[in-house]
Amino acid sequence: MRQAGRDLLSLALMDARNHTLHLISQYEQALGAEGFRVPLRAELNPPLWELGHIGWFQERWIGRNLQRHQGPRCDPQATQLASLLPYADRWWDSSRVPHDSRWQLALPSLGELKDYLLATLESTLDLLAKTPDEDDALYFYRLALFHEDMHGEAFIYMAQTLGLPLALTLPAPSPAREPLWVPAARWRLGLDAGNGFTFDNERPAHEVAVPEFEIDAQPVSWMQYVEFVADGGYDRPEFWQPAGWDWLQEKARGEGRRAPRHVEQIGVARSEGRGGGQGAVLQTLFGQTQRRAGDQPAMHLSWWEADAWCRWAGRRLPTEVEWELAAHSAARLGFRWGMVWEWTASSFFGYPGFAADPYRDYSEPWFGTHKVLRGASFATRARLKSPKYRNYYLPGRDDIFCGFRSCTL
Repeated sequence: MRQAGRDLLSLALMDARNHTLHLISQYEQALGAEGFRVPLRAELNPPLWELGHIGWFQERWIGRNLQRHQGPRCDPQATQLASLLPYADRWWDSSRVPHDSRWQLALPSLGELKDYLLATLESTLDLLAKTPDEDDALYFYRLALFHEDMHGEAFIYMAQTLGLPLALTLPAPSPAREPLWVPAARWRLGLDAGNGFTFDNERPAHEVAVPEFEIDAQPVSWMQYVEFVADGGYDRPEFWQPAGWDWLQEKARGEGRRAPRHVEQIGVARSEGRGGGQGAVLQTLFGQTQRRAGDQPAMHLSWWEADAWCRWAGRRLPTEVEWELAAHSAARLGFRWGMVWEWTASSFFGYPGFAADPYRDYSEPWFGTHKVLRGASFATRARLKSPKYRNYYLPGRDDIFCGFRSCTL
């Protein structure tokens, strides 16, 4: 989809909107009678705000943007056309509307929002039909598509946080493979402009010398993580960075947490006549408590928990260049990804020579405070999945579908 032309983009934009409406219909079944009310929490947005923001973003950067044909070279401060809704900017401009204030907004009804989403999509498709099949001209159409896909995944992990029922296929158990040895290499990290769509934080491509390393073939499993819990990992500060230990104590005081998020029970199940044991984990997923298989990837882990497990195991998190190199060069040897987002050791910064695209709030405001995740989760749309894609969250976030893999020290 990063190289998609007009016709394919048109179909994809319709598919993304259908997916969004499918998700909000499930929210309507669960929360419609309550007016879509959700608690004010740092990791949530009001569902109707999230829905309206999707339409607003597409309209702001395409229908209202007189410089849309310039793509990443457009001036974000240039005069825009008026929105179809007179208060759209006051409601949904995430750069100007503080997070906590979104619960007090007098937003349109669901029916009015659906009308707005239909009108903005029709406008987008009409303009797209007249647009040249060139990267700059198609830039904002591709950006709006991926933006909607990201918010679709946000609707899914918000449903998990709220305990709403969603019918989704979860990561399947798979046999564990031995760790993989990746020889030293010079790797071209990131992407250059000029060959389809790229996010600003993926540019520019630059060569990095990578020493040889060993990396897990798959994310750390529940069977592996349970051993850390059973060994007192949540009560032993020597495995935690000071800020991570503070994070854990705050969770313990507020929730009594001594395990990953949404885990109701965790322990080691021993078998008669056999050495060792396997993980026994009960985790609540979309409102239903389920037994997790020992060889499923451990999920809903913060960066602090991933780092603590690595310290306990005598291993470390991979850097993002190691992860990217392995995803490209070791796939034929069994490197598997796409089940959970995977924390890396890397803090989120721009690559050397970084220049922000017109949507200024996408990357630069989060440099230095967030950690990089690579891969994708079971809730990520297939067209968004790329071994070059950089996701990023604060190290304490555990509401997303995140896990990790490890490397030798």
